[in-house]
Amino acid sequence: MRKIVLTTVGTLGDLHPFIAIGLALKRRGYHPVLAVAEDHVAKTQAAGLDAVAVLPSFDVIWQRMGLSEDDAVKRVMADQTYMLEQVLLPWLGSSTDALDAVVEGASALVGSLFVFGAPIIAEKRRVPLVSVILQPMAILSAHTPPQTPDFWMLKGAPAGTIGVRWNRMAYSVMRRIMRRRYGRKIDDVRASHGLGAARDPSMFDVSMETALTLCCYSPLFGPPQKDAPPRSEIIGFPVFDSQNGNADAPDPELEAFLAAGPPPLVFTLGSFAVYAPGDFYEEAAAAARKLGQRAVLLTGEKTSLRSGGDLFVRAYAPHSMLFPRAAAIIHHGGIGTTGQALRAGKPQLVVPHMGDQADNAHRIKKMGVGRTLAARRFTAGRAAPIIASLLNDGRYRAEAERIGAVIVHENGAEAAAVAIEKLVG
Repeated sequence: MRKIVLTTVGTLGDLHPFIAIGLALKRRGYHPVLAVAEDHVAKTQAAGLDAVAVLPSFDVIWQRMGLSEDDAVKRVMADQTYMLEQVLLPWLGSSTDALDAVVEGASALVGSLFVFGAPIIAEKRRVPLVSVILQPMAILSAHTPPQTPDFWMLKGAPAGTIGVRWNRMAYSVMRRIMRRRYGRKIDDVRASHGLGAARDPSMFDVSMETALTLCCYSPLFGPPQKDAPPRSEIIGFPVFDSQNGNADAPDPELEAFLAAGPPPLVFTLGSFAVYAPGDFYEEAAAAARKLGQRAVLLTGEKTSLRSGGDLFVRAYAPHSMLFPRAAAIIHHGGIGTTGQALRAGKPQLVVPHMGDQADNAHRIKKMGVGRTLAARRFTAGRAAPIIASLLNDGRYRAEAERIGAVIVHENGAEAAAVAIEKLVG
């Protein structure tokens, strides 16, 4: 069995696609090994895959920051530079060393963009590198640039060549800034593995060319771009959905609630923002009451809310089971949750909190399947009329159902496994 190493860092929205691809590779007779954070080892193993920790748990990370867990989550959500400098880069040397040991004997390395050590080890070990892009904005297209506050200087929808050239120039400036700030650290790690300095001015693109880029989302959500990386394929969302990694048993109380009345609203902040939700869930419950709607709140473990009446509270429920039975889905815009909501064919209200979520929200709105509301403005009074429009305007429901009927038949995990097999075969 040929070994394929898959490595990622981040939330469950980052982990689940890699588990899905790993399981698809295993079904095709390969030996996938996931190199992940300590938090994710047990879940990956429960799913039936080998896993090795190459990064510490988030508990270790926030304790190193000298902050409480809630404050660390708030800082990371508020400042992407802080996340880079306090979450990713401090462990670059040790995580790259650990990844080096795992990759020995592998036929390919499949890595997230944010595992900065992956290109280094692929070059050192001379194995093909498959880059995985989970969010369309990560293409950094000059034609369709990211719609997030961090990219305020770009022309959002360039109508001609001048706007495209402006965006290319802005990207070039940003790469030079990143290189000046962090390039020395990247090159020091490269040197420790016997490699020269990176040729590209960006810390995200080092000397070895990527053999293949897998864009793990639907082409309906992220259409092909003229300036996408060479040898890139848009393959659809790779779907894995479990709380503990194994097959989740049905939740009889949730099943009873769903069967007892009309489809509910579903509110969720994914697996990260739930650690610092503010008053999102209290306002969500108030909005549901204001509308006279039943609601399911997926709150994570830290909540004082309790189920009762038309309100059902759970830490987690498999999205692939719950979302298709919802009236509308109100969520943070994480790529995993967004993909599941699209597959379910339901209208969405996206309340972005950080990173790519604002861009994902923009795409949902542009597709005509939902609306967006800034997290700082999320109150029952503002959210209720927007949710009402999603429920009452049949155009949202019809378009969501049309798109969902297409996306639900895409099999991103299997498509990824086939592409990887062609590469190494």
